[in-house]
Amino acid sequence: MQKMKTPKQMERHLKGVANHRRIAILLLIAARSGLTLENISATLNANEKTIGEHTRRLHNAGLIDKQNRGKFVEHTLSPYGRLFVRFLKSFQQI
Repeated sequence: MQKMKTPKQMERHLKGVANHRRIAILLLIAARSGLTLENISATLNANEKTIGEHTRRLHNAGLIDKQNRGKFVEHTLSPYGRLFVRFLKSFQQI
């Protein structure tokens, strides 16, 4: 039997994705897993500190995972992140 999420748990994920930059980051990581903060900033043409804050929020929301690779941190989608990307892509086509 699958455990249902509470409204509070769902709110955490929804707030994590409730920003156009965070949506762009999720879609980018879905397309190119393992990106560093520098890669994400350059691709989205955005300030590295701003992107750092958005990736922190996505990580806190459980939507992305971070893996240390030497002096860099690589970003990948979490299982919930993959679910949200599928939703975003289907919603994008409506």
